Formats: sequence, C-alpha cells, structure tokens
Amino acid sequence: MPLTLSALSDLATLDVDEIIDVRSPAEYAEDHIPGAISLPVLSNEERARVGTIYTQQSPFTARRIGAALVARNAAHHIETALADRPKGWRPLVYCWRGGQRSGSFALILRQIGWRAETIEGGWRSFRRLVQGALYDAPWPAPVVVLDGNTGTAKTEILGLLAAAGVQVIDLEGLANHRGSLFGAMAGGQPAQKAFETALAVARDGLDPARPVVVEAESSRIGRLNLPPALWEAMRAAPRIELSAALELRAGYLARRYRDLTADPARLMATVAALAARHPRERIETWGAMAEAGAFEALAAGLMAEHYDPLYALQRARFEDRPLHRVRLDRLDADGLAAALPQVVAAVAALSPG
Repeated sequence: MPLTLSALSDLATLDVDEIIDVRSPAEYAEDHIPGAISLPVLSNEERARVGTIYTQQSPFTARRIGAALVARNAAHHIETALADRPKGWRPLVYCWRGGQRSGSFALILRQIGWRAETIEGGWRSFRRLVQGALYDAPWPAPVVVLDGNTGTAKTEILGLLAAAGVQVIDLEGLANHRGSLFGAMAGGQPAQKAFETALAVARDGLDPARPVVVEAESSRIGRLNLPPALWEAMRAAPRIELSAALELRAGYLARRYRDLTADPARLMATVAALAARHPRERIETWGAMAEAGAFEALAAGLMAEHYDPLYALQRARFEDRPLHRVRLDRLDADGLAAALPQVVAAVAALSPG
C-alpha cells in the first residue's frame, strides 16, 4: 500500500485499523510513522546478529536464522499484544524497506484471517515523503513570528493562540526543548528524524491561505536543526514583539523553570557553562544566587546581563520586517488571557491580504 502524509491523520482513509512497526526497538526510537505501535520481529541484538551473519558468513544462513527468530517473536506478539484483536482487524505493517520482516509478519497475520497489508517501500518510503515535504518544497503558508525577550511567556501565548483558532506550530514542543542553554526538558530531545517527522505532519495539516504563527528561534532548537525552507520563511516573516518588565519576567521564569531550580547540580552546571562569555565575578555571583535559592534574582541577572543583550543583537537583523508590539502588564493566566485579543489582532494585521 502506498502512503501519504495526509492519510496519517485519518486511518479510515487508508482502510486500516492500526499501523504496526516491526523494526527493531532502536529503529522505532529513532523515528517511526506517527501512531504506529512497536511490535519488533527482531530485537536490537537479534538484528545485529543476523546482519553480521549475512555479511560475514552467508545470506542463506542469515535468512534461515532470521526466519526462526521472526516466527518466534511473531508468535509472542500474537499471544500477547494482539490477543484481543477482532476477526475483521485490518493492520498495516511496515519494516525498514517493506521487505522480509514486514512481509513475513503480514503473511502470518493473514493466515490467521486478519486483513494485513504492508507499506510499499516500508519506513524508507515514508522517510522520503518527510524529506520531500521539508527539504524539496517551499514552506506552504505565510509565517508570523512571535518574538520577545526571555520570560515574556511566548510559548504560553502560542498555546492560547491555538486554542483561539489561530494556526500555530509549537516548534519547541516538537523539539521537547525550551530553546536556550537552560531549556533542556524531561525525556530529552527526539532524534532529528523523529523531529522532522512531527514537523512534516504538522506542515501537511496547514491551511496555506492562513498565516501560521511560530515562536522566534535560531536555526537550531537545542541540538535539532530547522529545515532551511522553514528557517528562511521565519527570517523573512513579520514579527509580533511581546514585552514585559524585567521583574515580571524574572518571577515568571522562576515559576516556569521549577524543574531546573529543583535540581541544584544541574542548575549550577548550566550557570557554569556561561563562564566563557562572562567575567568570573559575575559567574560566581550567579552561582551564589543559585546556591541560595534566590531564583528570581538569578533570572533577573541572567536576563539583564546575558539574554536581553543577546536577543537585542539577534533582533537587530530583522529591523526591516513588519512589526507589531504588544505590552504585557501581567504574566499570570488572567493577564495572558487579557492580552490575547491584542496578539490575535496583531496576527491579523500582519497577515498578507
């Protein structure tokens, strides 16, 4: 069965009930079709062993050993994960390139009576769809960038815009990173390929006649790279600049980064990582604030001496872009909700046409 990005949002269009990834757990972890469940027919170790036998001994021996392993693992999945599937169940199975692993598993499922199909070309064909969408095509919708200094609640405003019906893509959400040296989040970042898959699916769902709002970022979020087409669209885009008083932003960041302030060793290590860019006395002062639990004072110092000057330099590159400013007088939930209509109006004012 051929696959399109659009079909993934509605499995009924594919006439299937479930998508099954039979690749190894490591392959699945690096990237997989959204919504697919992992039922590996070869473990990481088994796949490595069969591959070694294939290259160092003989393809026939590798296929013989691999077939036995696939059959054994398939039996386990049928007896456990798939034990409750009904008679008319319609699974769509894929492996790396649509070859022996998915074909073998689908054959076993069809012998049971289930309507199993495989994806032509496997995950590799899906990966080509993702790469084509992100690297071979222009960005499909006009972009509006939500900008502002650190601590202006850009990510929360983005979520409120989405709830209000504005078209948005939360790049930091897809990257599982808050976009700065202090931005690491629980669970770590996805692999670059998995990030691109999530971004391609989000891109495919855009209405090209409406603007899409994204948060201001560099070309990298943590260790993940933005595709050039999106980055160029962001660089050329009109901008909404949020602003708020330093003390308000410091309080907001102290609340927002509680996961970091709750881990003193991680906080101290992150502050120390700025040593190459600041005088030793300043790093020691920030370290003392962190050690004393003076998190609002630390946030204020970091913004005043590090992030605000850095953002000012970056923002200077976009001085010729259309700009709409929104002042935030409060950064709690009620204050952000009160400011939301101004941001929505700014999106409309900056939209083409």
